[in-house]
Amino acid sequence: MNKQDIAEKVHGVLGTTKADAERAVEAMIETIVGSLKKNEEVSIAGLGIFKTKMRAARVARNPRTGATVQVPSMRVPKFQPAKALKEAVR
Repeated sequence: MNKQDIAEKVHGVLGTTKADAERAVEAMIETIVGSLKKNEEVSIAGLGIFKTKMRAARVARNPRTGATVQVPSMRVPKFQPAKALKEAVR
């Protein structure tokens, strides 16, 4: 399932135009991404929590040349599924 498929489902549930459904899905995604950029958590009941965490700096190896490369620390997105989602998938 992709973003277009989600918009189709929203269109079917709400009965609005497809363009309105696509804008609603896009607005939700932009809101989640914007909150993560501000280092805020996004909690959606029944789905889970979107948050960021710091990944420590490390030394990696270029597989082609074998040379070592220093990878700096960075913030990465993380998703923690809700109990309801975990049980639904089982």
